[in-house]
Amino acid sequence: MDSSPIKLIVGLGNPGEKYAKTRHNAGFLFLDALCAQLGVTLKADKQLFGRSAKTLIAGSEVRLLAPDTFMNLSGKSVLAATQYYKIALHEILVVHDELDLDAGVARLKLGGGHGGNNGLRDIAQRCATTDFARLRIGIGHPGVGRDVSGYVLKQPNRDDQNKIEHAIAESLRVLDLVVQGEFPRAMNELHTVLAK
Repeated sequence: MDSSPIKLIVGLGNPGEKYAKTRHNAGFLFLDALCAQLGVTLKADKQLFGRSAKTLIAGSEVRLLAPDTFMNLSGKSVLAATQYYKIALHEILVVHDELDLDAGVARLKLGGGHGGNNGLRDIAQRCATTDFARLRIGIGHPGVGRDVSGYVLKQPNRDDQNKIEHAIAESLRVLDLVVQGEFPRAMNELHTVLAK
């Protein structure tokens, strides 16, 4: 897929205090940091099955969305938002946790599979496409497959938390480029910085 300007940024996670600071909520943490930077607040939106906001990024109007459907049903909220705002799937950036990247690493990606992430799987199934952009926030891997579900639903240790926050901060630094559709340049800048 080719890169397009972004009109909707979706952060994936699970709602509720119980999950607030867990690894699986990296997408929510990204949105929290972005909202703090922009001075906007996500507000409950029953039509979209989540919390949403409208803002300006790089001079363009962008919608922000945090699904409240729990991770496994994220597509319900994303599909509702695309239909309501008439946004094409290739104009979406989905921000999610990534087991296959170390904490402190973030990677931009255009299209692709779900990699075992149930949120991505549900979005792809309900929207009938995998052609959306992703920002993958590394959370590390427990090393054994059967430990994954417990691992992602726990809070990271302080060191990993700092690394995840750093990766989010560096991702925010290239967000203007992503929104403008300058994906290759954004990828190059982000991946180069976090590779150091």
